[in-house]
Amino acid sequence: MGTDVETIVIGAGVVGLAIGRELAGRGQEAMVLERHGAAGTEVSSHNSEVIHAGLYYPPGSLRARLCVSGKKMLYDFARENGVAHQRYGKLLVATDEADLPRLNAIAETAAKNGVGDLVALTGAEARALEPELACVAAYLSPSTGVIDSHGLMQALEGHIASAGGRVVLNAEVTGLAREAAGDFRVATQSAGAASSITCRNLVIAGGLGSTRLGKMIGDANDYRVPETYPAKGHYFALSGKAPFRHLVYPMPQGAWLGIHLTLDVAGQAKFGPDIAWTGRIDYAFEDGDGARKGLFEREVRRYWPALPAGALEPGYTGIRPKIYREGEPPADFAIHGPAEHGIERLVALYGIESPGLTSSLAIAAHVGAMLTP
Repeated sequence: MGTDVETIVIGAGVVGLAIGRELAGRGQEAMVLERHGAAGTEVSSHNSEVIHAGLYYPPGSLRARLCVSGKKMLYDFARENGVAHQRYGKLLVATDEADLPRLNAIAETAAKNGVGDLVALTGAEARALEPELACVAAYLSPSTGVIDSHGLMQALEGHIASAGGRVVLNAEVTGLAREAAGDFRVATQSAGAASSITCRNLVIAGGLGSTRLGKMIGDANDYRVPETYPAKGHYFALSGKAPFRHLVYPMPQGAWLGIHLTLDVAGQAKFGPDIAWTGRIDYAFEDGDGARKGLFEREVRRYWPALPAGALEPGYTGIRPKIYREGEPPADFAIHGPAEHGIERLVALYGIESPGLTSSLAIAAHVGAMLTP
């Protein structure tokens, strides 16, 4: 007896949708299940929407390789499908002499990752590009940009449908089991009604929920599902028009890239994110005493001293699905196949945070190769 559907992807964020598109394009009958009433309502719609160049990630890591290849794929996809995007370029800045070793180390890492377009700038050269910028040196990353993540997800949904696949909303996965024949049974609940569906291939791309889903079928054969540690980030919006034409990033602090300036596709500026290891999934903007706004103002004025008083307004928050704890070194993307968990035709993704948006199409191609003979 055959299965109900060939392949199920759990999670309709940008990565799950990209995987659904990839597998449907490879001729698989693909169904993407999403517990919410719309695609991409969690991690995928609460981020900076930046297309990263691949500057920061350890050479040879999945984050480095998939970011660099995914960047080109994403720009090509956006252009071919009319998805709004802007290749603004990014200035990575050293605001004082103490920052210079870190700035140069990032440039060296970028070169090892195959990023060959960085341009070294003196402070005067950086200010010629951005007159209100304060720095002693910088690197220009011309291939950094931004994309409309909602438009991207709509385009991916369209590709899935045109290839014969489906995105099923309001379908909460409540159980996963391996059948005797080696196929998978996926239990779901929708509008209070319970049902189940079988599939031959299963992909867990649940973002913040991947650990919960993985434990339904993992934690066997000495395989331990990675734990997820939610980390919250706040964004402040700039009231009025920004005097910048590039994104501006200060030096990172450990696993955190600092409070940077980004522009959306319409040119509106925002600052963030910070990092708060809350351990919970809560999108409320927290700044009751104004301390967070004060911190943002101080950090932003390190590279934009003329930030007007009172110009920052509470924006939104995002939650990042980190698979390492506060104080630990950043973990690589975890894309687990049979080599990790011992289960044929199962791929589980954990810790797909930044640069997950940039890498989404490359991640999809990587998963597709794992599931295609």
